[in-house]
Amino acid sequence: MATVLPPPSKRQKTAVIIRAKEQQEIDTIPDDLGSVRVQFHDHATGNPTGPPISVPVVDATVKNLELLLNTIQGNDESQRIPYRFSLVSTKKDGDGETATTPADISSDIYHSVLRNGLRTTEDSINLQYTPQAVFRVKAVSRCSATIPGHGEAILATQFSPRSSSRMVTGSGDSTARIWDCETGTPMHTLKGHTSWVLAVSWSPDDHLIATGSMDNSVRLWDPNTGKQLGSPMKGHTKWVSSLAWEPYHLQSDDAPRIASASRDATVRIWNTAIQRIDIVLSGHAGSVSCVRWGGTGNIYTASHDKTVKIWNAADGTLRHTLKSHAHWVNHLALSTDFALRTAYHDHTGVIPDSVEEKRAKAKQRYTTAATNDGKMVERLVTASDDFTIYLWEPQKSTKPIARLHGHQKQVNHVTFSPDGLHIASAGFDNHVKLWDARDGRFIATLRGHVAPVYQCTFSADSRLLVSASKDTTLKVWDVRTGKLSEDLPGHQDEVYAVDWSPDGQRVGSGGKDKAVRIWRH
Repeated sequence: MATVLPPPSKRQKTAVIIRAKEQQEIDTIPDDLGSVRVQFHDHATGNPTGPPISVPVVDATVKNLELLLNTIQGNDESQRIPYRFSLVSTKKDGDGETATTPADISSDIYHSVLRNGLRTTEDSINLQYTPQAVFRVKAVSRCSATIPGHGEAILATQFSPRSSSRMVTGSGDSTARIWDCETGTPMHTLKGHTSWVLAVSWSPDDHLIATGSMDNSVRLWDPNTGKQLGSPMKGHTKWVSSLAWEPYHLQSDDAPRIASASRDATVRIWNTAIQRIDIVLSGHAGSVSCVRWGGTGNIYTASHDKTVKIWNAADGTLRHTLKSHAHWVNHLALSTDFALRTAYHDHTGVIPDSVEEKRAKAKQRYTTAATNDGKMVERLVTASDDFTIYLWEPQKSTKPIARLHGHQKQVNHVTFSPDGLHIASAGFDNHVKLWDARDGRFIATLRGHVAPVYQCTFSADSRLLVSASKDTTLKVWDVRTGKLSEDLPGHQDEVYAVDWSPDGQRVGSGGKDKAVRIWRH
């Protein structure tokens, strides 16, 4: 009896339709259109690169444009950088906001620009170029592990800066836990706190974990053994809400420092070698909600007193107070956060041998992330209960570069993309919004969540964004198109914490259902 093949699945049918459509769409570029003038502009600075160049329309493909731009920049074969090209046009979106929609050059200028009537061969075509990450992160699409263990809601999570194989979570059950993401099993339970663990932070060199709790203390742990190092660091009179490690390239030998922000309106800088307070930063009149340690020796703090303060980390003196928000400042982020978090760890996985080489590599990665148009720039973005976000460049001015408005409710979380080109904000209006990190220009609203969005984080290559919401789902978005890439249901209740591993392999999430979920492609 002959074997009867099963009918094709829905996925196979869809693939056949897409393939047929692509084959129909393949048509040639007319060879009688002559040439078109192309001017390249750097997306990060807006400045033109090289002179306008006449390019035959038939040869104006993305591959050839990339080759041309690399030649103009003097990059040889080994230094060649992949680029994305776009022609920017503006239009009103559904909320009446002016959205700048880049028309991406997907294959060539003819099909993306000329055939659609956006420009003619008589016009000079200004193309914005954006360097792409050398590696590409795939969108996570499935839950590879659901790991129970915590007895209460999971409030914070972070992957190791070295790889996606280990992750730490903090919970309302007074413990933090380290998870093996390769096998989907718990590794260590960090017991010691007597109340909720609100903040967890992995040191940039991967050797220490710090936790901050509602018991007013900060504790240090060895991630390899799960044992507490030394005694609890006590000094705060109210709970600890945020932690920030001293950047690796600024650390003195064997004595990394950490800053803790508290509801008692102070920030304390601790010497982790002796577990003692170095400096107390007191000046805020309300609870300090967030702290960041910048790569130039500044500490940035956001507070419920409506201000952001910038301190000198060396002696604790106040440098600037940024006043623009009209309500609590909930969160802040730096344009160099990703480089500071990962220090000398990068996508190659190669770790330098000596401390000096590690420090040099961490400094070089930070300098690359902070250099914009030949100058060192560390930008700051702040989110507030006044429904607005402000973009700052504190080295230049105490006045904001831009006011980013569009959210209809409180803004809970903001983050820069690792390449420093985009800002994502998560709000209680159920929306995630994308902004241009150079000038604060609104790019797109990512609609899909049906309840407040608590957190969002970019993939290491800046092409994707994942958001966690009260609606029990995670959603992965394509940054270039602003469209939903993957919908990830699975949690049984609100999702409070999410992190994308620095190597791009996994996403970790946790929330009210007490279970850690690991997602991967």
